[in-house]
Amino acid sequence: MRWKAFDHLSLAVVFISANALILLVGFTGWQVWGRYVLNDTPTWTEKAALLLILFVTLPMAAVGLRENFHLGIGYLVDLLPSRLQRWCEILNAFVIAGFGLVMIFGSWPLVKGTWGRDIPLIGLPQGLQYLPLIVSGVLIVAFMLERVWFAVRQPTTDSPQESSTDTNETL
Repeated sequence: MRWKAFDHLSLAVVFISANALILLVGFTGWQVWGRYVLNDTPTWTEKAALLLILFVTLPMAAVGLRENFHLGIGYLVDLLPSRLQRWCEILNAFVIAGFGLVMIFGSWPLVKGTWGRDIPLIGLPQGLQYLPLIVSGVLIVAFMLERVWFAVRQPTTDSPQESSTDTNETL
């Protein structure tokens, strides 16, 4: 089970990141074209590409955690009974949510402290370089709370007949 609002949020993050990735490829291509064909390197493209990398990777990492396609090794947990698997999943979600909170509160002073300065060559606030950390942290916390919500409500099956079905499919 999932919350529909988070499905839409996750889809929006994927859509925004995909478009930012297209811009990133375009900016990098323009930089190569300018450097080697026009012999006049556009200076703003490198800074813009570095900023876009942050806006692509960090929020998508949060979506990856929600969708379980981010790095995860579950071999040992899969050997446990389903009740213990659920508690490991809940503990894991709280640990990851704690990491998201650290990202939020650790990055906020960076955003606040650098917002008044501009990124050279593109003229945008320097705090934009750290803002994706906060956005990603908020997404991680929200997605892990969703995971805990449904993991707590998921029925456990410890009998051999019922444990053969995949109960984690809805998460």
